[in-house]
Amino acid sequence: ESCHGKRFKADTLEVKFHDVNIYDVLEMTVNQAIEFFNEHGQKKIVKKLLPLQDVGLGYIKLGQSSSTLSGGENQRVKLAYYLSMEKADPTLFIFDEPTTGLHFEDIRVLLGVLNKLVDKGNTIIVIEHNLDVIKSADYLIDMGPEGGRRGGNVLFTGTPEALAKSGVGFTAPFLKEELDIANKKK
Repeated sequence: ESCHGKRFKADTLEVKFHDVNIYDVLEMTVNQAIEFFNEHGQKKIVKKLLPLQDVGLGYIKLGQSSSTLSGGENQRVKLAYYLSMEKADPTLFIFDEPTTGLHFEDIRVLLGVLNKLVDKGNTIIVIEHNLDVIKSADYLIDMGPEGGRRGGNVLFTGTPEALAKSGVGFTAPFLKEELDIANKKK
């Protein structure tokens, strides 16, 4: 009774749900599994998988080992877990440059997730240099004026719009430009 490289005994692989066995399911991506289980009325399974899709991990396989995920992917799995919790106590999340290595679309997805967490009553602190994240903040604390020994001073506190208007520090002019572009698109 060899598993033929499929990690399951033959009798286990014979158990099927709509012509799909456990090996086939674990080879599906999150997106494929959501589609498959949705077609077959398995709402509970779909509900558990949707948060992974929401955080932009629809491409990972269900059977993929967590040790093969990148640091950013692991962070997003944790975010999916918190998103899936029905009634969690309000939590303080602290992210240190969560956009590092992410593409523009992934950053948009991350911002959507962070907003969902805030909508659920959580507080999020983000240490970040990415202007898309900075302009989306409710409240900013701009530190500087430089890094290391030449930094560490609070230059500004307030909304992104107020910082852009103030002209204080290095962030303000870049933020003003970003906000001007965003306002023209509206």
